Amino acid sequence: MTAARLHYRSWGSPESEPIILLHGGATDSSTWGGTAAILSKTWRVYAPDLRGHGKSEWPGEYSLELMRDDVLALMDELGLARASFVGHSMGGAVAYLITLDRPERVSRLVLEEAPPPVPLGLPVPARPDGPLPYDFAVRPAIIGQLNAPDPDWWTRTEEVTTPTLVISGGPASHLPHRTMYEFAARMPGGRLVTIPAGHLVHATEPDRFLEAVAGFFDG
Repeated sequence: MTAARLHYRSWGSPESEPIILLHGGATDSSTWGGTAAILSKTWRVYAPDLRGHGKSEWPGEYSLELMRDDVLALMDELGLARASFVGHSMGGAVAYLITLDRPERVSRLVLEEAPPPVPLGLPVPARPDGPLPYDFAVRPAIIGQLNAPDPDWWTRTEEVTTPTLVISGGPASHLPHRTMYEFAARMPGGRLVTIPAGHLVHATEPDRFLEAVAGFFDG
């Protein structure tokens, strides 16, 4: 399938090292405004709307693999051979698949409250009333994959030598902390940081989130 055309926002000097921010479900690249304002002082920051979200195409067909391929196509269009990634929730799952598929294109990886690739039993929410800033068809498609992920995605965690920071939101998150720990521990390049903020760490505890991310990239 042809890659979806993605709308994206950018900040910072084009001469700086690139970072790509990938948002979670039911939102868009605007969620990264505060994060990008700080990171762009040092890095060139790109934040796309993933397919079916915001101003990007809503083609009606959705999967984590298609989103992965869309982002790789965007990197090609931008002339980015390699970038670091910060992915929240669904965006973290997409960034993880990019790292599995094309590790040479990922410098460093931050997975903020990214669902570990094990069956999670997540409920599919009812469609909210009124117009939405995303295609609701994305939700059941992606949640279905998170509840029944390809077993290979978990097995291949041992291949991820890319330096990876897994950020857990702690007890207030719906994602099981023990599994988040195991996810990070299975990756040779992985480590876990817990910021007890629930699922929206970058929004709820922005200072602590940025401190962890900037420290990881600088290190």
